Amino acid sequence: MPTTPQTPAPDTSVADAVAGNWVDRLAPGWSRPYLRLSRADRPIGTWLLLLPCWWGLLLASASTGRFGWYDAWIALGCAIGAILMRGAGCTWNDIADREVDGAVARTRSRPIPSGQVAPRQALAWAVAQSLLAFGILVTFHPFAIALGVLALLPVAIYPFAKRFTWWPQLFLGVAFNWGALLAWAAHTGSLSAAPVLLYLAGIAWTLFYDTIYAHQDAEDDALIGVKSTALLFGDASPRWLRRFLVAAVALMGGAVVAALVGGNPLALALALGAPWAMGWHLAWQLRRFDPDDSGRLLKLFRSNRDAGLLPVAFLIGAALA
Repeated sequence: MPTTPQTPAPDTSVADAVAGNWVDRLAPGWSRPYLRLSRADRPIGTWLLLLPCWWGLLLASASTGRFGWYDAWIALGCAIGAILMRGAGCTWNDIADREVDGAVARTRSRPIPSGQVAPRQALAWAVAQSLLAFGILVTFHPFAIALGVLALLPVAIYPFAKRFTWWPQLFLGVAFNWGALLAWAAHTGSLSAAPVLLYLAGIAWTLFYDTIYAHQDAEDDALIGVKSTALLFGDASPRWLRRFLVAAVALMGGAVVAALVGGNPLALALALGAPWAMGWHLAWQLRRFDPDDSGRLLKLFRSNRDAGLLPVAFLIGAALA
């Protein structure tokens, strides 16, 4: 579906960027289109990629009873890697979606459809970010390195999912929560039931927040023929969101029990606060959900940084107990 690119001024902000973000205010002019490709002006996605990593690391630390300097490096490395891989993934997504983005009001101001960056330049930028992230990955346990390389598969598939399934949010969840497995493996050198359950909890969480997000584009998506859970569920979205909420809480609770039962009872009690706190936040979002209010939908989506940080606070307590 070819579209005629618009040609705004080089410093034109992306429509859904955070107002007054540092890219628009402080970044050199030549770098802004590339930083916008990486969503540096919209940091919520980096948080949503990073937080499952920290969940996995902290739950693993609570299960083994140790958190040392190497684990601090894992936490920092995951943070830097999340910035880089979120940037690479979003750049790849924009390359794949350049024609679709040009037909959607919210996305036509992105750097590729608006003509600020050519696809070939964007591809070089995606490769550069990926190579830097790989440099961090190779400092982790070999099993974690293998998992990190394997993660490229769902990252590569996700941008095309909306073309062949009503569940592209599921593919996003598979890609975005991989860090729960990777960080657990970086600490322990293996996997078990606990990180798998935690990973599944993250996928349910992604289905929750990205269905909310997808409702912003439902009308445009229907017109141009791409799919989403927002279109699939329609008026039944609140019922499905409630199911994803329950699944996320139950699976995270199961992960905590699988990791810590039979060990330190204080650590178990503290860690069980993680799904409880996140569940309350998701319930608050559900009460405020209005599919016809785009501004509220975006605010609810962004509030998932806090929803994901709540478990981190409880899991830190469990790891230190």
